[in-house]
Amino acid sequence: MAWQSSKSSLFKQNESQMQAVLQMIRATLPPLASDRHKGQSGRIAVIGGCFEYTGAPYFAGISALKTGGDLSHIFCTADAGIPIKCYSPELIVHPILDHHNAINIFDEWLPRMHCLVIGPGLGRDDEVVETVKKIIAKAKAKNVNIVIDADGLYIVTKFPDVIKGYKFAILTPNKVEFSRLYSALMGETPEPDLSVSNTKDLAKALGNVTVVRKGYHDVISDGVNELVCDAVGSPRRCGGQGDILSGSMGTFLHWARASKTQASKPSNRLNDLSPTLLAAYAACLMVKTCSRMAFEKNGRSMIVSDLIDAIHPSFQSLYENSKL
Repeated sequence: MAWQSSKSSLFKQNESQMQAVLQMIRATLPPLASDRHKGQSGRIAVIGGCFEYTGAPYFAGISALKTGGDLSHIFCTADAGIPIKCYSPELIVHPILDHHNAINIFDEWLPRMHCLVIGPGLGRDDEVVETVKKIIAKAKAKNVNIVIDADGLYIVTKFPDVIKGYKFAILTPNKVEFSRLYSALMGETPEPDLSVSNTKDLAKALGNVTVVRKGYHDVISDGVNELVCDAVGSPRRCGGQGDILSGSMGTFLHWARASKTQASKPSNRLNDLSPTLLAAYAACLMVKTCSRMAFEKNGRSMIVSDLIDAIHPSFQSLYENSKL
């Protein structure tokens, strides 16, 4: 793992520095206590799911739960509702995105949500895109956490002002999505050997929105600081791993921001890095670990469902043990 401040050059984390960041993440985890109530550890809403794509929102929603969130809602189009309901009774499904009164219906649910994960299986229908742009605006007005992936990034690439300057958002582009977004914002293609500086520049251009450039090494920047997750993942590139990442990141973002709010002392270690950076790194590290574990067990036959089974052991080894 590498960690860069705007006042210093990129350097490789030694063991003590790596443990310090892991301790920051561990400090954000809510306690497992009998006096807590349902929903307190995270009510996550996935905005996505259409006729063609029903698996992606399921994977994002179930990963938010498996990471430790309490409730997972899926807001999808009417055609996607029944399939997603059939995948799991754990998910609360609202097939409203293409409803004529979608925004008013969503308004009733928004105040209950801790984070929106926008994009998995969303599709690019023009009317749905306009609805999601309005959902983003309403979430920003209420300071709700946002993670944007997949077709949600298509919206940001076409309409960057929808998220520009919003500090409680994380974008998670892969290599191709990053190139499109970078070109749209910067007017040029990114240099392939400058992934850290490219990511930082894009985050700055977006008004310090946190960007996760997914790849062999995940590069994370909010335009001020950078983290590089260079943990070993898997050579198997089956579809859906980004959905696992975005869903789990939604839960981590709620935890990180809630912990930041509760940190009263200026010297608290949670003040060293933004909640979006911590959440993004926590999810990237966990999903790479899941992917490695799943590949070790299943090899070439690994599919994304295998990562779900690896969330608990990965989480436990990284964040609930005293050492990595």
